Amino acid sequence: MVTVAPPHPWAYALRLPHDPRAARVARMTVRAALTGHGCREVVDVVELLTSELVSNAYRHASGPASLRLTSVGGGRLRVGVWDTSPHVPAPFDRPSGARPPSVPVDALGGRGLLLVQEYADSWGGWSLGEGAVGRQVGKLLWFEVGGG
Repeated sequence: MVTVAPPHPWAYALRLPHDPRAARVARMTVRAALTGHGCREVVDVVELLTSELVSNAYRHASGPASLRLTSVGGGRLRVGVWDTSPHVPAPFDRPSGARPPSVPVDALGGRGLLLVQEYADSWGGWSLGEGAVGRQVGKLLWFEVGGG
């Protein structure tokens, strides 16, 4: 049996409905894609960080989300999550490397994106604006790991 390796860089895209199970589907997709490409060393961290971004998309946006997983060469992997809300949350609204905002000890949330900032090699986000009635524009949050 012959195995054919996909050309590099490779990419996967997944459209996710506004559904509480979307983060689980995203984690399973990330694990399968990375394992299939022999990227086992980053599976756990990419799965965790992807889950954070997709969970926030479900929690803070009212529409669908999209996940894009891309090998960008040099052993680097980029994950992007688009959703329908144009609001870019902290710390993604600051330059990569900026000091994270503090989270009160008794806060029930607010730590997930700080995990992305802590464990990703680089990260960022930008608003794509607000669309006309019926047109979803939103934002894109992304992070990169590996290669270094």
